[in-house]
Amino acid sequence: MSIPAVIGIDGGGTHTRVLVCDLEGRQLAYLDNPCAASIYKDSNAVHNVRNSIIEALAIANSSPKDVRCVAAGIAGYDKPEDLAWVSELTALPGLHCPKLHMNDAVAAHAGALRARPGIVAISGTGSIILGINESRQHIRNYDFRHYAHSAARFLAYDAVYEVLAGHAGASDEALVASMLRHWEAADLDSLTAIARQGFHSDSKERDKHFGQFAPVVTNAAESGSSIAMAVCNRAIHQLKVGIELIGSSFSSDTVETAYIGSVIRSGYVSRRLSEELAQGSNKRYLAMEPALSPVAGAVLLAYQELGIDAPTDSLLQVS
Repeated sequence: MSIPAVIGIDGGGTHTRVLVCDLEGRQLAYLDNPCAASIYKDSNAVHNVRNSIIEALAIANSSPKDVRCVAAGIAGYDKPEDLAWVSELTALPGLHCPKLHMNDAVAAHAGALRARPGIVAISGTGSIILGINESRQHIRNYDFRHYAHSAARFLAYDAVYEVLAGHAGASDEALVASMLRHWEAADLDSLTAIARQGFHSDSKERDKHFGQFAPVVTNAAESGSSIAMAVCNRAIHQLKVGIELIGSSFSSDTVETAYIGSVIRSGYVSRRLSEELAQGSNKRYLAMEPALSPVAGAVLLAYQELGIDAPTDSLLQVS
């Protein structure tokens, strides 16, 4: 017997997550595909997303005709002309229901803050800050031509440049040793030679390799590496400025703020960012633990499109 369902998609920089739920919020299927949904990260993005939808529907024992709405949050959907490639991701035969396409930050906001006014700061594979204020205006740091260079690859690039520039001291020994292992370099001269050749000719592979080193940088900052702390502190300041730019468009003196992504949720970055925001002058930023995952947020937006009341949190937990 067919069951009416909705599909939520969280298409971030490294994974494609698909959640299929019935109209009461019960999970029918969840799929986490370790392949990107953005053409800016993977040239096979269309294949990745379509296959993920097909596999999730198979797990749910559902077919495209059972789906009442698809809501897809896709990294890299930043301007109207991006819809041309984004819409292709969900263009499956038989899937003729209403489809909502949005930046993945919008789905993350819906899940993290349950559609309440507030700000989500995302920093992992990519970086974006999105606020939805009391007037339901969507305000991004991009709208100000602001970008926080806090994504994973940027931390790693900065750390490597600092080391190659000769800034490493005694506190950075473990960081440097990990760096040499990561790039399979015998010593700093060897790493310099690799760097002089541009590290890798393919920009996507190069950024991916750097991004994979970011946890080492944030952990090193926690352990007292002067270079790692300096790199993280620069990123933290940019995140703070972006959050405060958006916060200025809120009427309330207190703005709920959620952190999403591996970089911003690391111990050092999340703690220092909250401390920095507490010293700000324009608002009081109340750090909130995300209520739901971004993919569950996408499901909530699908319900909203259909005029269905959002179910309780317990029904939408991804397992």
